[in-house]
Amino acid sequence: MKASELRAKDPEALTKELGELLKAHFSLRMQIATQQLNNTSQLGKTRRDIARVRTLLREKAAVK
Repeated sequence: MKASELRAKDPEALTKELGELLKAHFSLRMQIATQQLNNTSQLGKTRRDIARVRTLLREKAAVK
């Protein structure tokens, strides 16, 4: 997910996206714990996406 795509979204959409990413991250962590995850790089990508969304939410909150 690119930051330019996320910048176009409003804060409500970013909050919804953050919730979905957090659920996906939890699911990936459970898959690692049960040794069902083959592609472990997905975990890092999800963490970076969560950080990207949180950063943009803080930027938009600071502008107000």
